[in-house]
Amino acid sequence: MTSPQTPDVIIVGAGIVGAACAYQLVQDGLRVTVIDDGGKGATQAGMGHLVCMDVNPAELALSSYSLEIWRTFTPHMPENCAWRRCGTLWLADTEDEMELAEEKSTRLATYEIENTPMTAAQIHQMEPIVKNGIAGGLSVPGDGIVYAPNVVHWFLASCDEKIQFIKGHVHALEPRTVVLRDGKKYGAPRILLANGLWSTHLLPELPIVPKKGQLAITDRYPTCITHQLVELGYSASTHTSDDTSIAFNVQARPTGQLLIGSSRQFHNEKHTIDLSLLRSMLQRALHFLPQLGQMNILRCWSGFRAATPDSLPLLGQHPDYEWLWLAVGHEGLGVTTAPGSAKIISALMLNRKTEIDPRPYQPARFTAIARQRLP
Repeated sequence: MTSPQTPDVIIVGAGIVGAACAYQLVQDGLRVTVIDDGGKGATQAGMGHLVCMDVNPAELALSSYSLEIWRTFTPHMPENCAWRRCGTLWLADTEDEMELAEEKSTRLATYEIENTPMTAAQIHQMEPIVKNGIAGGLSVPGDGIVYAPNVVHWFLASCDEKIQFIKGHVHALEPRTVVLRDGKKYGAPRILLANGLWSTHLLPELPIVPKKGQLAITDRYPTCITHQLVELGYSASTHTSDDTSIAFNVQARPTGQLLIGSSRQFHNEKHTIDLSLLRSMLQRALHFLPQLGQMNILRCWSGFRAATPDSLPLLGQHPDYEWLWLAVGHEGLGVTTAPGSAKIISALMLNRKTEIDPRPYQPARFTAIARQRLP
């Protein structure tokens, strides 16, 4: 992927957010260079769910907007992107949690997100291996899953002739310039950081911290669930200020495997598996799906989400440098919200009206970003 022309934008990072931004900017007529070191970040480590989340209005606005865009992509994606519109069943473990289901249903309805409250009998009819004794739940049929690393390749290949791709590690920023570890420099009128947690190596003042997660995947079995299954307490766990939390979240992958999550942990930047936390996570999964106890775990791994204090991404222009743009801090919703984030970035760069209000995501909401000056 080469181009002799000076790019309009250099994107640092070729994960799902960077790739979606590259795709959108090219669609909107800009010349793009993408620089990435080929390392494995959150895109490779995550679950790949496309799920409408609604902990706060801004999260709901961005995730619902992004899912609308995803639906324009999915008919054209190759099979290796593993797109499945499996829907999500949110499970209420107790009668008290049915109130959460009703509240969630009301919030989703305000954005015209199809959803249906479910009795326990209806849940068991759809997914017989869910444990007996749950109170009920909520069906959100429009959610889905993808294999995000292959979606990245598809985004970039879709505009192959219009993107220059450079493999390298961006070591520093200078005005309108990125400096690679080997000393090479590349310039453009706009630099867009879309490299997640690694953006803090270039801008230490960014209010982004690592939130570690662990996942496990089973061996291949005959299909035993067809939906993504999530406990209703999951939403609260994703935004907890406590150091550690777990919640039940299981996907049926197209391979016949079950992908089991999830955990969240601050103040642990080790890549090794936390066996105690993994055990708790698997026990929580067994609570809802006792049949998991008869399955083999094939592999476990960890990764790091890039988390902001308000759990919303930083999307837009740096408050002090008109040439520097940010699309980082998506935490666990990077795959879901990548296309919506890309649309917002492109519209703002081109001084066009955005389709949703961009203010909740603008970097300037964190005044501390401006504390450290670039050269």
